[in-house]
Amino acid sequence: MAEGPKKERLARRKARKRALDVLFEADLRDLPPSQVLLTYLDRIAKPHPEHLEYSKTLIEGVAKHLDRIDELIASYAEGWTIDRMPTVDRNLARIAVYELLFEPDVDDPVAITEAVELAKEMSTDDSPRFLNGLLDRIAAFATR
Repeated sequence: MAEGPKKERLARRKARKRALDVLFEADLRDLPPSQVLLTYLDRIAKPHPEHLEYSKTLIEGVAKHLDRIDELIASYAEGWTIDRMPTVDRNLARIAVYELLFEPDVDDPVAITEAVELAKEMSTDDSPRFLNGLLDRIAAFATR
């Protein structure tokens, strides 16, 4: 099932962006995502926006399955080690791979497109094309 009405799609995009913020910070500071999430939740205004629940799902899911997710990224990132990837790209890929593997209500093209769109906003000029190719290869593997 594809993501529904425009309002829901925009909420999911905000959720992904917030998850990226937390995962990016955790990655840079070499802290557990759950720890960064707690301080992040304390910093933002209450009541928390509804989309924050999906952010938490993404952050906790990526953290729980990080070894498997990173293994896939490393296997399919042609010519790149995971450590050499820009931090934004690495964490966008992690979110998308989590959605590809563990969120059955998110269609593969939606997970890939969202990562590519966020990369256009937040990363290098080469990042959208890189992520699209990487995530396409992982999606093809995941549907086998």
